[in-house]
Amino acid sequence: MEEEIHASSLLQRRDSLPRGTMSGGVTGALLYAVFSAVLGMLQFGFNTGVINSPKEFIQNFIIANYEVDADTLFSVIVSIFAVGGIIGCPLASWIADKKGRKFALIINAAFGVVGAVLMGFSESATSVAMLIIGRFLIGINCGFATTASPTYVSEVAPVRLRGAFGTVNQLAVAFGLVGGQILGIDVIMGSDEGWPWLLGLAIIPSAVQCIMLPFVPESPRYLMFVQQDEEQTRTVLKKLRGTDDIEDEIKDMRDEEIAEKQEQKFTIGDLLRIKSLRTPLVIGIVMHLSQQLGGINAVLYYSATIFTSAGLSEYDARLASIGVGSMLFIMALVSIPLMDRLGRRTLQLCGLGGMAVFSVLMTVAFFTYENNYTMSIFAVIFTLLYVAFFGVGPSSIPWMILSEMFGQGARSAAVSVGALVNWFANFIVGLTFIYMSNALGNFVFLPYTVLLILFFIFTYLKLPETKNRTIDEVTALFKK
Repeated sequence: MEEEIHASSLLQRRDSLPRGTMSGGVTGALLYAVFSAVLGMLQFGFNTGVINSPKEFIQNFIIANYEVDADTLFSVIVSIFAVGGIIGCPLASWIADKKGRKFALIINAAFGVVGAVLMGFSESATSVAMLIIGRFLIGINCGFATTASPTYVSEVAPVRLRGAFGTVNQLAVAFGLVGGQILGIDVIMGSDEGWPWLLGLAIIPSAVQCIMLPFVPESPRYLMFVQQDEEQTRTVLKKLRGTDDIEDEIKDMRDEEIAEKQEQKFTIGDLLRIKSLRTPLVIGIVMHLSQQLGGINAVLYYSATIFTSAGLSEYDARLASIGVGSMLFIMALVSIPLMDRLGRRTLQLCGLGGMAVFSVLMTVAFFTYENNYTMSIFAVIFTLLYVAFFGVGPSSIPWMILSEMFGQGARSAAVSVGALVNWFANFIVGLTFIYMSNALGNFVFLPYTVLLILFFIFTYLKLPETKNRTIDEVTALFKK
């Protein structure tokens, strides 16, 4: 999920930190630019969480108009979102490099508007094809956003504030997720009449972006490195920083450009062929798989179904689902200071271990809820704690770990592989969960438990700690 967020940044240059003292701070122009960009991440969170509550009503629409299996078609509607994401990630990288970060964000907002319109009018047109195509286009929009938005934000923010502004992407995802779940309750839009409006609300973030983005500046790094326009770079930096004292930043960008030109470039094929690159790539891929195949999106996409299976009423299940998004939002705040205090490896192990424990306890609760409302409540509590441990580490660490294990020359290729693996695993979970639930019943989370244990063991044996280590120090570990 989130973050997608950290590794999607095309120029996350920890090994090229500025040597000068950065001037300027938070300005109105900077806040405007960041807010305009992170609306794409809010869109990602909204469309991840919004499909959860209206499941029953969408299936009613399918049953009333089509002679097909409603579970199968709903699984396609859910999972086609991830197919769009798989396409959106590399498309964003290509357009952002060829035409600029600002242009990429504007094009992506248009995808969002079209996708939302198709979903919003699918019921009145009696067309499930419109719903599927709209969900697919929104998936492209969200996959695109997980690359383009963090890239733009990291490049317009002052280096000393880049980490803080980077977390805004993660918070926007969590906020969108909670918003989608709240709007999906019965008294708002959780009904046979309201669900098309609920899905159509995705037009708002993209439409606002279409209005705001034409007035944001282009990324200074794109202007400097790609356009080779230092004069325009200076103009943009002065506007964003609110000061004319930008010489240190210009000098550091020049030095960074020289270092990048001297850095050997590696392709995806090189990553697979060269052992010192293949080992960290495998570690990064497993980290991304652990994020998705640990079952988190089964909870995000189907928590209302899970809570109903645990004995709650449809209404209470939708209310409880709001707690899932709220827990992710809280843990996004909690994990920020822990990341550099406890380290990536420790948090990843704690997260995977906690998820494994609470997936077992969720299974126990599913077996004992009948005629026992207390165990139904515990099923909700265990699910929320499962989500909380996901938020401790696995929600964000897979996205940042690849950028911390590769030098500049190999980073872009490694990050692209990780993003594609993540979205593909997301697709598999979204497509298969209903079938797994029907086949395994109360044991539905045990396959995820087994995978979480295997991921924990792999992480313990293979993942190095990258906290307080330079890129050179980390890459040296894999050359031994």
